[in-house]
Amino acid sequence: MIRFSKVNKWYGEYQALTDVTAEVKKGEVVVICGPSGSGKSTLIRTVNRLEEIKSGVIYVNGQDIHAPGLRINDFRSGIGFVFQSFNLFPHLSVAENVCLAPVRVSGRSKREAREHAAALLDRVGLAHKANAYPQQLSGGQQQRVAIARALAMNPPVMLFDEPTSALDPEMVGEVLNVMKSLARDGMTMVCVTHEMGFAREVSDRVWFMDRGVILEENAPEAFFTAPQHARSKAFLSDLRAH
Repeated sequence: MIRFSKVNKWYGEYQALTDVTAEVKKGEVVVICGPSGSGKSTLIRTVNRLEEIKSGVIYVNGQDIHAPGLRINDFRSGIGFVFQSFNLFPHLSVAENVCLAPVRVSGRSKREAREHAAALLDRVGLAHKANAYPQQLSGGQQQRVAIARALAMNPPVMLFDEPTSALDPEMVGEVLNVMKSLARDGMTMVCVTHEMGFAREVSDRVWFMDRGVILEENAPEAFFTAPQHARSKAFLSDLRAH
């Protein structure tokens, strides 16, 4: 579903990604973890070209995403992206937030989009909040709306960039439960997260990054019980200490 081949990214003289080569299979849940500043969010943001790369190739569903003539807005609309900070439109109701892209981008009728939005909001446990506005919701509820909005375009892959890091601890579980249900339904997912319990329980593979390099790829049980790289071992040891 996603393939990185020798991907490099620079910010001025700072190299944020170094020769990243990896792939995510269809239906797979990959969790990217590592210390702050390791390139996790940068990597996930290259997948829908929110970050441009210096060299290398990225394929999504067989498509070279830097191919000449690619219609970038059409391409982006086919990838679900859930941000750390919700990014809901405050002047639109919950249902209107979810309906916006299907109507504006895909040309769906408002009635069809509304019915689809109702089903998605029910899926994330917020059918009763369809007419509320973002500021009337808790952080956890806003993030669940953001997930419903990302699902509204029926994307083949969902990207999550630290979706729980802006939430109070008691709200984290409600968002992770929605993500777990997506994983059970076979959604291809790439998640940048510090929630190691989620990584261990739900992911098919864990990528450990540091200084712009994927240092280790492993099944979750192997990664958490017998990490291979010295940096992975130190990272997990620090987590346990906290």
